[in-house]
Amino acid sequence: MNPFVPCELPLKNVDWVRFITLIGQANAELARYDGALQGIINPAVLLSPLTTKEAVLSSRIEGTQATLVEVMEFEAIPEKKTEKYKDIQEIINYRKSMHFAIDWLDKKPITLNLIKKIHSILLNSVRGKNKDRGEFRKIQNWIGKPGCMIEEADYVPPEPLSLMNHLSNFEKYIHYDERDRLIQLAIIHAQFEIIHPFLDGNGRVGRILIPLFLSEKGVLGLPMFYISEYLEAHRDEYYDKLKNISEKNAWEDWIEFFLKALITQAKNNNSKVKAILDLYERKKQRVSEITHSQYVIKILDTLFVSPIFKTTDFIKFSKIPKSSATRCLRLLEKYKIISVLREGSGRKPTIFIFDKLINLVE
Repeated sequence: MNPFVPCELPLKNVDWVRFITLIGQANAELARYDGALQGIINPAVLLSPLTTKEAVLSSRIEGTQATLVEVMEFEAIPEKKTEKYKDIQEIINYRKSMHFAIDWLDKKPITLNLIKKIHSILLNSVRGKNKDRGEFRKIQNWIGKPGCMIEEADYVPPEPLSLMNHLSNFEKYIHYDERDRLIQLAIIHAQFEIIHPFLDGNGRVGRILIPLFLSEKGVLGLPMFYISEYLEAHRDEYYDKLKNISEKNAWEDWIEFFLKALITQAKNNNSKVKAILDLYERKKQRVSEITHSQYVIKILDTLFVSPIFKTTDFIKFSKIPKSSATRCLRLLEKYKIISVLREGSGRKPTIFIFDKLINLVE
């Protein structure tokens, strides 16, 4: 099989009329979701579990098996042995790369250098770390069954010598004034996967670019959009639609699939954000009633960022004096705001879980 030659962007001969209804629906749902985001005073705190969930699901598309609870439990007890250590590290790296990219966007636009930085963080000390981490590939790669030769591949990306030409065109198109931003995003995501510029991690990098683009173009006020739930649930269709671009030039079928993904996930994200905000407000009232503490906000913010935790970490992250923190935790457990995930024994600390938040996110 010969390396594929991607078409130059912008695409020609797109039937824009075909997408008018979907574009309208997607923009309306994204606007509603953005309204919910704007109503949150501390989105980085409240949406921290959703960010971790996105990292879990995007990594799962690539074959990891760790769950949200397993990741959070590992972060509470990193010394605990687990068979899913490598999976969990990949998920934690994904979240770190998202945070890095969000900080980058505060100062600079999306560039190829940002994409390389994301990739470098993503593959730090995990599977693929020896595959030119943070660098565009210099050798031919291909996609197919494990161990297959290039002749048996399902897809062969562009040859390395032409890679920078395709990437340069890709970067220019990110900043091109396209007729519609959402169709532009669909094309950007697919083109990145078609170019497949890294030896590993292309899918995850491509999905991280989605919320970054929505934020940079002003579609969303914050780069917080969680699309992997839909893509993981429709994994076979996701891959088939991408594959059909190279095999049949079926760009419009891909664009339709992607717009439907945006619509569905904007609705889901909106309902989850509202539910999380509602939970925060209800628990703020309840925690105030049962603790009569001046540290109510610190208590809640710590629970939302780390819904699975041990006492020492709660004290460390909340910055509440030890005596006040332990008193509040006793009351939170007594009134079932939190529960024990694992009883302490000997030198093993008790692990608590804010299960109402975990259940909501899951």
